[in-house]
Amino acid sequence: MSEKPFSPSCDRNRDPILSVLRKYFADRRNVLEIGSGTGQHAAYFAEALPWLVWQASDREENLPGIRMWLDKAALPNTPAPLEFDVATQPFPTSPAGISVTEAARFDALFSANTLHIMSWPEVEKFFTALPALTTADAKLVIYGPFNYDGQFTSASNAAFDRTLKLRVPHMGIRDFADVGRLARAAGFVLLEDVAMPANNRCLVWQRANG
Repeated sequence: MSEKPFSPSCDRNRDPILSVLRKYFADRRNVLEIGSGTGQHAAYFAEALPWLVWQASDREENLPGIRMWLDKAALPNTPAPLEFDVATQPFPTSPAGISVTEAARFDALFSANTLHIMSWPEVEKFFTALPALTTADAKLVIYGPFNYDGQFTSASNAAFDRTLKLRVPHMGIRDFADVGRLARAAGFVLLEDVAMPANNRCLVWQRANG
């Protein structure tokens, strides 16, 4: 890979997301980003939120691109990205094969535009893994499109959902209530449902039964 991967949507949504993270991660110290994608968010948020150690993670094939963004940024608060595929791994692991749960737990988790890419069983695995990864008071922020009461919130989201399902049938926009049930089962309570540009949301939870 000679050039850093680039997602235009990451540039468009990073500042609205950052406003949410500034509010809810102000008292956090160690963040695990699940599904870091290109690595753009990790580099941008770590620079903007220097009190946080921002731990990127993703499937193995995406790690080289993430490393390129982090190496270019050269920040002191971005350790090497971890390998994590919720479909096959219970916990993220370091290049040495060490599970993060053997070293530390995170007091914050962030994920953007991942739940509609995962299959529903993978979404369930995502939430099932959270208690073992997080501290007793951890905060969770998830960004992306969501349905409400089984209905799309816009014509563009309905079209996006059709595109996803044509690409891979297991993909699709998830319903807020279904995701909320998984979060509650993992011990998280909803703090805020924040409206974002382009018919997206930032859902913010905090662990309450550590």
